[in-house]
Amino acid sequence: MVRRATGIDEAMSFFQDPPELTNTYQTDHVLQGHLRRTLPAEVLCDIEPELQEMGRLAVELHAQQLANRHDEPRLEAWDAWGNRIDRVHVSALWERAAKLAAEKGLVAIAYERVHGRHSRTHQFALVYLFGPSSDVYTCPLAMTDGAARTLLEHKNQPLIDRAVARLTSRDPARAWTSGQWMTERTGGSDVGLSETVATPSDGGKVAGLPGAYRLQGTKWFTSAITSQMALTLARTAGSPDGGRGLTLFYLEVRDETCALNGIEVNRLKDKLGTRKVPTAELTLDGTLALPVAGVGNGIRNIAPMLNVTRTWNAICAIGCMRRGIDLAVDYANRRVQFGTKLSEKPLHMDTLAGMQAEFEGAFGLAFRVVQLLGAVESGEATAHEERLLRALTPVAKLVTAKQAVLVVSEAIECFGGAGYVEDTGLPTLLRDAQVLPIWEGTTNVLSLDVMRAIARDGALEAFEEEVVSLTSVLQQPRLTDLGRLARKTMAQARGWVVESAERGVLDAEAGARRFALTIGRTLELALLLRHAEWSQTQGDERPTLAARRFAAHGISSIGDELKPDEAKRMFSR
Repeated sequence: MVRRATGIDEAMSFFQDPPELTNTYQTDHVLQGHLRRTLPAEVLCDIEPELQEMGRLAVELHAQQLANRHDEPRLEAWDAWGNRIDRVHVSALWERAAKLAAEKGLVAIAYERVHGRHSRTHQFALVYLFGPSSDVYTCPLAMTDGAARTLLEHKNQPLIDRAVARLTSRDPARAWTSGQWMTERTGGSDVGLSETVATPSDGGKVAGLPGAYRLQGTKWFTSAITSQMALTLARTAGSPDGGRGLTLFYLEVRDETCALNGIEVNRLKDKLGTRKVPTAELTLDGTLALPVAGVGNGIRNIAPMLNVTRTWNAICAIGCMRRGIDLAVDYANRRVQFGTKLSEKPLHMDTLAGMQAEFEGAFGLAFRVVQLLGAVESGEATAHEERLLRALTPVAKLVTAKQAVLVVSEAIECFGGAGYVEDTGLPTLLRDAQVLPIWEGTTNVLSLDVMRAIARDGALEAFEEEVVSLTSVLQQPRLTDLGRLARKTMAQARGWVVESAERGVLDAEAGARRFALTIGRTLELALLLRHAEWSQTQGDERPTLAARRFAAHGISSIGDELKPDEAKRMFSR
């Protein structure tokens, strides 16, 4: 780097080189190894040029992120003549990301199914590379994918004909994205408290389709308001209270004249992170909308969307971890402290190794869900795979999200004070990671979902079968020992379920989070071990080292637990 010499420069001439990215596919041995192990050779040969190109683009987009750090969304509520227009202006990178996402098929690939059950792996490998450099453009893409899957699952042919081809288009001029408008002032996770009401529209139509309702209410937190359509919940007259009385509706944000469809944008939210995502507070005042799957059972009818968006959340979590580690490792090779590079200091490298182990465990779990999703959607899944997907999706989302926050926080610390300075771009990575445990169900909410799945759907048996199938075939001595640890922990988890059921529902609820994290980490270890066994046959010991380090961190959160009243007493005054 050339700098203009000054008197001050001559006296104080040191400038630290910043971390740099290189092609993020070429440098990612974890992704490459997973694809070589799980994909047919001809599929990998076909998709690898796309991965190489996305790895190159990720570096280019990352540089644009840093250069345009302050370019945030802006609401233009009125035009020069006093007309209400509520136009939202997004960053230049978001505009570019929208075009790239359509052209690269980041939603389309899953629906084109060129590679059958492997199409989801193809799609999410690209998303994983793209996401950390996109200023969280993955948010509207996740909701778009979820909306397309929901419309197809409910076989609503008029809406399929109207929207799905646009949601899955590779033409940027034709491609749509979708919003997901569920959260209201009454509660985020408890959507059954929704106050939005729906009344028949007396002949009103949506894009020429009859049977519309008009919606009245406020949506408190609507991400990616620039989308062309949305799925939302509202209550029709005479419907019962709670989630069962809600109906899932389809709406288009603007009508054929480009006027807003009975929608006012009250404000854009001022958030901790995901600041490039235009998140709005909306008033619906006569918004025309169509039921997606009849009247009622709205929460049950959004399940296909949540399964997809939670998978996106897990993939974004591992992408975020990978970016933090990439930057921290490159910096360790540049930064000299106390006479040697950080990369030569055992304690620093031990810290990085711990981060890498967490990432590799999370990677295996997230892409296992991707594999299962692809198998189910292509009609090739076994009964075990179908049951495991239902049970594993909330586990993968909650575990990888918590890991992402911890790993990225460690990555920031690896830079010392520089990691705390905004114009390095590093604090943005941590703020954006913090949304991952909140979006699509908080850790506690999803932990209770896991408990319900155990009670209703035999989820515990699916988890046990998966751990046994992954670890019972291990041959390498160090790996077989860790496989026994995974099976022992699953047995401990089963014992906890039995004991907590005997103690009562409150005890079971109090321990649900620790139980879900234990299940997730045990599965992560089992998946790491399976990949490590294969990798050793390829002459690569790195996954084995990661598995050993991951196990050393601990996989069980079940132990000497407080009773609910004891937990409350900790906060007594």
